[in-house]
Amino acid sequence: MKNDIIFNLIKVHQRIENACKIAGRNPEDVQLLLATKTVPAEKIRIAIEAGETLMGENKMQELRDKNDVLKNLPVERHFIGHLQTNKIKDVLKYVTCIQSLDRINLADELHKQLQNQNRKLDVFVQVNTSYEESKFGLAPEDVLSFIKKIKTYETLNIKGLMSIGLLDVEKEKMIPSLRLLRTIRDEIYSEEIEGLTDLKLSMGMSQDLELAIAEGSNMVRIGTSIFGNRFLGKEIWNENIAE
Repeated sequence: MKNDIIFNLIKVHQRIENACKIAGRNPEDVQLLLATKTVPAEKIRIAIEAGETLMGENKMQELRDKNDVLKNLPVERHFIGHLQTNKIKDVLKYVTCIQSLDRINLADELHKQLQNQNRKLDVFVQVNTSYEESKFGLAPEDVLSFIKKIKTYETLNIKGLMSIGLLDVEKEKMIPSLRLLRTIRDEIYSEEIEGLTDLKLSMGMSQDLELAIAEGSNMVRIGTSIFGNRFLGKEIWNENIAE
């Protein structure tokens, strides 16, 4: 198991480097986030001990259950799944960033909890760039006004935009939803909003990381290509599927 995970990590980093070379980008500008939904803590530990420093969980229960094994390891944990407001207080115990901020009542409750804790938190705004019902996220046309609203919350550090692109067997059909996230970021830049001059793009998974990097991704969220297929017959990207 250990050798397989380390070998897979090497291959994924090679894919990232090759994609950056083709796109004329610096590989240092693209982070690898371990997407660890349903991955046992022992497997995650192997990846961290191999040098990985960033992971993302989709479920509060998994954050809690894996904490005993991972809490003393040098890894930054992000929350990348749909977040219910009643889980915020618990999630904040474990993460430094929430990548799935997609509605104002969630921002309100985050702000309230963070004020109580006298702390700030990095956030990404999640965008449904493929307009699929199976995915959460803001409609692309609503992002700019949402960004302007949450910019007033002093507890939230807006770090970027996150999306799950359309996954299809035809690459040509996958590109537009990835490109749209970059277009939205450029629109935000054109507004010259103070403090929003270096927004990161979190997009790209095992199936489309090369396409995502070509379209400007700064963070690819990879699970299957590292840990193997954990979802036999299910769509890992369908956020409405209960695991």
